[in-house]
Amino acid sequence: MRIIAVRGDITEADVDVVVNAANPGLLGGGGVDGAIHRAGGPAILAECRAAKRALPDGLLPRGKAVPTTAGRLPARWVVHTAGPIWSAAQDRSAVLRSCYTESLRVADALGARSVAFPAISAGVYGWPIEDAAVQAVAGVRAFQPQHVTEVRFVLFDDRALEAFERALSD
Repeated sequence: MRIIAVRGDITEADVDVVVNAANPGLLGGGGVDGAIHRAGGPAILAECRAAKRALPDGLLPRGKAVPTTAGRLPARWVVHTAGPIWSAAQDRSAVLRSCYTESLRVADALGARSVAFPAISAGVYGWPIEDAAVQAVAGVRAFQPQHVTEVRFVLFDDRALEAFERALSD
């Protein structure tokens, strides 16, 4: 499996699956989540509403993932994952790594060959970008795919790109 980091807009990624850093309620929000919902259009929100009905208490557990259509995005599917909120008092690294492995598991089950990830939890959830990159790379490398041949970390700024490039070189 080829793993790369690029600077760009994840809503423009030409891949089979775009991973959304969603909130547990799955109804859109800010950051990557809002951008994916805006660019992908109402079909994504409609499928998120349906997915919510099948989830315990209507919430996606942190570290888990669910698929929907990609609507108007170049991708075929969006896989939504709810990342953990950073805590200096509690180690939630395993949950963050799980976001990546679970998203890849769902993408692989769909038959996807290429997957684009944002830096999950590194925005409003406050995860320090250096460690977010380390956890992301570890989560992806832990997955043994049947179909996925390329994972692309699509980062919005140079600081994030540099952090992911360092994590990939280790």
